[in-house]
This record gives sequence, structure tokens and C-alpha cells, in this order.
Amino acid sequence: MNRFDVIVVGSGIVGLGAAYAAVRRGLRVAVVDRTEAPVGASIRNFGHLCIGAQTGEARRYADIARELWLRLSRDADFWLRPSGTLIAARHRDELKVLEAATRDGGELRMLEADELRRRAPLRADGLLGGALIPTDLQTNPRTAGAAIARHLATLGADFRWRTAVTGVRSGVVETTRGTLTAAQIVLAVNHDIDQLLPELAAQRGVMRCALDMMRVAVSLPTPLSAPLLTGWSLVRYGRFAALPEIDAVRARLHAERPDLAAIDLNQMYTQLPDGTLIIGDSHVGAVQPDPFQSEVAFDAFLDEAQALFDMPRPRVLERWQGVYAKGPGDFLIEQIDDGVLALAATTGIGMTTGLGLAEDSLTTAFGWESALEGTS
Repeated sequence: MNRFDVIVVGSGIVGLGAAYAAVRRGLRVAVVDRTEAPVGASIRNFGHLCIGAQTGEARRYADIARELWLRLSRDADFWLRPSGTLIAARHRDELKVLEAATRDGGELRMLEADELRRRAPLRADGLLGGALIPTDLQTNPRTAGAAIARHLATLGADFRWRTAVTGVRSGVVETTRGTLTAAQIVLAVNHDIDQLLPELAAQRGVMRCALDMMRVAVSLPTPLSAPLLTGWSLVRYGRFAALPEIDAVRARLHAERPDLAAIDLNQMYTQLPDGTLIIGDSHVGAVQPDPFQSEVAFDAFLDEAQALFDMPRPRVLERWQGVYAKGPGDFLIEQIDDGVLALAATTGIGMTTGLGLAEDSLTTAFGWESALEGTS
């Protein structure tokens, strides 16, 4: 059968979210992807679902996504924990940012240094305190996407793997394995939007952001109880980056460590169930990033990890390059033809917001009724 109600192009988290939204409404769904499993940005990240660090539109999508992540982890049987997020402050200006963030009446809670160290095995020297964002979640990005795809298949979604899309128009998706038809089509191909829709990508300023990451074996006295952010993270996430107090943090970090500023560091950490630590990450934007990875960023990751945690130097197990769509706004939502919707998270919060972006955008664009209450 090549006729469906909804065709989703792309099996990353936004595409899976679109397929999930459709199958929950009893629609016939096909998911088309040129690979044989999710292999892009949705598996090359920290697995950190940083809901409480978002604001505005991103926070709205993140809140929707949080409910869907919890539901999917139960139904699709993959690891996810309501971990919260820890933030370590090693300078007074970082504490001021965290204190300012608590004044909005949100869920952020300040932590004394001793309490933070009970939750994360950090060095005492230089640690002034920190905060906890209790709403946040953590998953294993290497297994979550595949588990969701398997679950969607059991719900009736038809996955067309190893099938490239060569063209899209209203009602029709042309592929390397034939023509598919549907009343509603969702393009969720992340940074490859410029391959299918080059004019739209150019018009919206979408390019690629490449980042370096690594997984390391560590000897920690106690496990890391939650994903951990630092001052370098505060300048990136909307809830903190919008505060006037962040200017002092940014200026100091760039003055003290221009080498880390040059790689656009987000110094953060998540610990997987096997005890290994994901650390990173650096950022560089380009239409086509250089595939060759310098050791500069990786050396910096290891140095900074050893300075922060009470542990010997980590042993590197894996290095990789992640790539995601980057644009002047956080999201691309564009109806490009009758019944054809292009979606992308054009910033580094796709795992946090992608399920919510898909659910909300399809509901609005296609006139669907909400399916968030009392469904599974």
C-alpha cells in the first residue's frame, strides 16, 4: 500500500513525534527515511531533556514534550528518569544569575555547595553553590529513538527505511522506491532541509551546527544524580541567557578563557546507566561544517572535567560529531504547500522540544483536536 493519511519524512525525534501524533489519532502513517534507523542529531546528544531552562515558545513545546516522553518511556519501554538538572556555580556572578532566575516564581531551587556535592561528586575547591531544576528528565539517546520507532510500528506506523525522498508536493512524496500519497505530509529532516527545500533554507537562514562530544569511562566516588550544567551552560539556555545578570558571566568567561569561548563551549555532563559519562560540547556553524575534528576541543573537555569532578583523568571510549539545524530563530514551522508542513528545531534543544513541537504544530496546521488528555 502506498496511500496513507499522513506521511512523515525523517525519523529523528521531530519526525517520530509527528508520527506519534498521527497514530494516536487513528490515522494511517508512513515514516520515510534514507537510513535504516535513527542515526542523526537525535542519537548524538546528551539525552538531557532540559525543560525548566526554556522560556516562551520553547518552554511550551518542552512542557508538551515532557508529558509525551513520560508516556512513551512507559509504553515503548525505554530508560528515562525524572532526574532534574543540577547547575554548578563556581563564581559569584553565576550565583547571581541563578538567584535572579528564582525570582520568576518558577521551579528552580538554590542549593548550598554541600548539598550540591551530595548530589554530584564535585571538587570542593572553588564551588560556591548551585541550583536544581526538578522538572527535567534524562534518557539514553542511543536507545530511545529506536524504541519509539519500534513502538510506533506496533501501533501501525509503516516505516520505509533505506528510502530516499526525491521530491514533495501537495499530496505526493516521490521516493527512490516509488510514489507515496497522503493528504498530509510532514518534512522533519533537520539540517537536511536545504536538500529538499533549498530556497526555504536560504530564506530562513538555516545552516548546520557541528559539535564535538565524547563518552568516557570515569572513576567517581558516587554517581552523578542528574545532568550537570555549568556557567558555560547558563549563557546558552533561554531562561538564563535573557537575564541582565548573564552579561557579567559571559564577559568574565570570555576574558578568562578565550580558548573555550573560541570553541563555543557548553560544559555539561550526563551519566548513562552503564556509568559512563557523556561530556561536551563545542559548536561551529556552517552550511557544510568541516568533517575533520581537532583534538583541541576534546583536550579541553577532559581538562575541564578533571578540574570539576573529584576523579582521575577520564578514559576516552568514543568521540563523535553531532550536527543539527541552526537558524536565527529557535524553530522552523512552514506550510510550504497545501497539506505539506516543514518542521525543524533550529537550535540545540531538539530532544527537549521536538515531541512537543510536532504535536502542537500538527494540531494547529492540520486542524486536529488535541489528543493529550486521556490517550496513550
